[in-house]
Amino acid sequence: MAVRAVRGAVQLERDESAHMHEQVGELLTAVLGRNGLTSEDLISIWFTATPDLHSDFPAAAARGIGIVDVPLICARELDVEGAMPRVVRLLAHVETGLAKAQISHVYLGAAAALRKDIAQ
Repeated sequence: MAVRAVRGAVQLERDESAHMHEQVGELLTAVLGRNGLTSEDLISIWFTATPDLHSDFPAAAARGIGIVDVPLICARELDVEGAMPRVVRLLAHVETGLAKAQISHVYLGAAAALRKDIAQ
């Protein structure tokens, strides 16, 4: 098994706690599913949110879908002029047999524009 990093992002339509939980949950489910992972494979997850998101912590959404024994942390994304608004990003560290080139990074919806080079 190797330690790999998986990236992902989603743009929220609005800054509401329930919407954040839904969208971040969908992102996490997609990251796990597309990479053949379970919560047991997770080492840790870093979340960032753009400065216009205040309704909740993205990590709370992870806890809400059952990721309860994995270290999680949230941080604020840099406030860069012209950056896409209402975006939650994640960087998950995982144990997997996948090679780096086999990792599927997940950018949902409009967030796919953030990394056209790796978005699936």
